[in-house]
Amino acid sequence: MRPARFARFARTARTALLAGLACLPALAAAQDRAPADEPPVVPQVERRDVPLPKFPSRDFEAGSFDGTYTTENFGAAPVAGLRLAYHLTEDFFVEAALGGSRVSDEAFRQVLPGGVFPEEEESLSYYNLSAGYNLLPGEVFLGSRQARASAFYLVGGVGSTRFHDQRLQTLNLGFGLKLLLGDRAALRLDVRDHIFSLDLLGQRQTTQNLEVTAGVGLHF
Repeated sequence: MRPARFARFARTARTALLAGLACLPALAAAQDRAPADEPPVVPQVERRDVPLPKFPSRDFEAGSFDGTYTTENFGAAPVAGLRLAYHLTEDFFVEAALGGSRVSDEAFRQVLPGGVFPEEEESLSYYNLSAGYNLLPGEVFLGSRQARASAFYLVGGVGSTRFHDQRLQTLNLGFGLKLLLGDRAALRLDVRDHIFSLDLLGQRQTTQNLEVTAGVGLHF
């Protein structure tokens, strides 16, 4: 490039650069004025009330049971009763139970004249308050296409047993299996040991009284 042509090119570039720099303040001022000149955009959103769904908690469970109550030294007899439980969480629950059975001294009457009781049979009833823990939640498969939720649980509590005109403080310990048949119904199998001190044969002793029951429950 010739010196004269290069000098003209340099002067032209310098002039263009100076003109661009001179326009920058005007552009900045125009940008600052633009938000003030234009009104803000306000979204027009129509709000509406959405009703929240109400899901039933079904934390309460009421049911009945039947089975066998084995009174130590006096044999086994049918037992029946009612239960009411409240599920605090998915793992923990509390339960109140009421049950009754009959106790016979027929075996003693073959040895002792008159037996142990005034009559051949005495009524036995109990109530207790227990706490339980679902130890092994899982599923039970009914055939190849159906599965039902289940839980193996431990339970224990205190209560009172009325037997032979005595009120006996009772400790109960045991375990059970619950099988949910649907959203509300459940099938339960329970094994409990009712422990209380009893004096009927001339010596007070701590007795182990095993109860095995099956029952149904309804969640609400």
